Amino acid sequence: MKGKFNKYADLKLMTEKATPSFLSYFKKNKSRLAKMDTVVHILHNEAFEKIDCLECANCCRTLGPAIYDRDIERMAKAVKMKPSTFVEQYLQVDEDGDYVFKTMPCPFLMPDNYCSIYEARPKACREYPHTDRKKFSQIYKLTVKNASTCPVAYEVLTGLLNK
Repeated sequence: MKGKFNKYADLKLMTEKATPSFLSYFKKNKSRLAKMDTVVHILHNEAFEKIDCLECANCCRTLGPAIYDRDIERMAKAVKMKPSTFVEQYLQVDEDGDYVFKTMPCPFLMPDNYCSIYEARPKACREYPHTDRKKFSQIYKLTVKNASTCPVAYEVLTGLLNK
């Protein structure tokens, strides 16, 4: 499943339901919100039982995570560089003022889809696709966006929307 993530490209169902009315149904009642989080966490675990990130690595090929100072320090140490040298060699500032990788795919993605700095990877990479977070309703629209890249996000959304 290397490369483009075409199998899950049809987001019509999710984008139609990614409306304020869908979310407002849950937000009107705290017990619904709690139930939504519980269901999403179950779906997250089920998706990760079926999907092997190493078979895909599409996030590492196509998404540029925001990289923060703590990430820079950790990654620079992992590659035995000074943080300033690391920034100069690997990073640039994007339109939002965040550090991101200069090139995609990620410069630390190896041919076998492993990350050469896995233990030191950025926080955004550690948390991706964010489907195990509390208060899922706050990142619902981000998850809709991520579903075109990540099979786990897609599975969680389709599972949620079919509940």
